[in-house]
Amino acid sequence: MTSYAAAGVDIDAGERAVELMKAKVARARRPEVVDDASGFAGLFDASALLSYRRPLLTTSTDGVGTKVMLAQRLDKHDTIGIDLVGMVVDDLVVCGAEPLFMTDYIACGKVVPERIAEIVGGVAEGCRLAGCALVGGETAEHPGAMEAGEYDLAGAATGVVEADRMLGRDRVRAGDVVLALASSGVHSNGYSLVRHIIDRAGLSLEAELPELGRTLGEELLEPTRIYSLDCLELARAVDVHAYAHITGGGLAGNLSRSLPPGLDALLDRSSWTPPAVFEVLAGHGGVAQADMDRTFNLGVGMTAIVPAEAVGAALALLGERGLPAWVLGEIVEGSGQARFR
Repeated sequence: MTSYAAAGVDIDAGERAVELMKAKVARARRPEVVDDASGFAGLFDASALLSYRRPLLTTSTDGVGTKVMLAQRLDKHDTIGIDLVGMVVDDLVVCGAEPLFMTDYIACGKVVPERIAEIVGGVAEGCRLAGCALVGGETAEHPGAMEAGEYDLAGAATGVVEADRMLGRDRVRAGDVVLALASSGVHSNGYSLVRHIIDRAGLSLEAELPELGRTLGEELLEPTRIYSLDCLELARAVDVHAYAHITGGGLAGNLSRSLPPGLDALLDRSSWTPPAVFEVLAGHGGVAQADMDRTFNLGVGMTAIVPAEAVGAALALLGERGLPAWVLGEIVEGSGQARFR
């Protein structure tokens, strides 16, 4: 005779993981969440949308790429879920949407309850930071397809924006100013290049680098900054025209998506000094500036385009919220591209 356990799937471990994560998930809750006694689905009270004149639901899904491989190498799993939330919900806020709820999915070679609880605990913390609810998720054990210590995670979120408050390229005007909102580091993009540099240069994740003031591994696992609440508050306080979430493709590539065909964003590279980790990666990897520009956020995790007269108020508000921000450039006549001076 054989069994599911003999095939490598431990149902008891999965149930144990659910018990361990319950208290952490409870922290990521909104008043609109409705408990589902069956446990098969997450419920959200849509009557909360009745106050909208024309609510537009928005959705986004993403993962954290190969950053999970560094988390596995360092056996540190409590922040990778924060990265997941940042990658998902901050795509929603670009159009001015408030993230409402999120679900996650974890596939692993072997369910280790404590590890799964750490991962989901990070997702719950990220949702708390973003102001959205974690209403459900799934953990799947894939023996044979993944090694025992391997896992991957993905998530999806839903948000809402009032139709006539939606932000985007149609609002952008010549003379507007581009503000940079600082990243917390590499975030969750470019880690295939990061790992290539580490392996090629023989760098140790445990090595203390004086430029960083901590180990390379600690720097690279710094969780993604979550901008949702800051961006929503900024849009309530000043006339924000557009946001751009700086992820894969770099600063110019992502900012260009928020520009109308006849306007350019002219950016000043001298307006900021990228965090030291980018210099470390470029130096040890021999990476050209053009490739750094296309791969990494270089210290800018989000941009906001605002009228010139709103710059002072915008920077003051972000400063009060503890989010470093500065004038990155301006909107000029052009062909719909972001470019450096």
